Amino acid sequence: MRTRSVLGGCAIVAVVATTGSLWFSEGLGLVPCELCWYQRILMYPLVVILGVGTLEGRVGTWRTTLPIAVLGIGVSASHVWLQLAPSATCGLDGACTAVQWRGLGVFTIPRLSLLAFLLVTIGLGALALADRGIVDPARIGVDR
Repeated sequence: MRTRSVLGGCAIVAVVATTGSLWFSEGLGLVPCELCWYQRILMYPLVVILGVGTLEGRVGTWRTTLPIAVLGIGVSASHVWLQLAPSATCGLDGACTAVQWRGLGVFTIPRLSLLAFLLVTIGLGALALADRGIVDPARIGVDR
């Protein structure tokens, strides 16, 4: 696995997440809640930054994208928690607690967002460890 492969994989996850969020709102007509908007604000730039990083093969792309992905984990995890807590409220209308879509009986939109941010963070974390010399790049299959 090379740097471009890791960045490309992360970029693909971000593209799928972005396309999915647009499909839910534009295709299915679901109205994004306040926390959904924050998750979009954090995911959409990852498509561009990771895409350019992939094309250029820049291992240092993790410096910009990892903090964004970690913030995304925080927002989406709290959104998942809000949907699980029976008496939780979010925003003025409490829309963040509503489950507008459920796939395979377990996936909700915030859970998919959390999964996407986790996958991107794992890939970027591997690049960060290799770039900083904490882990031998050859051991995890990343070139420097």
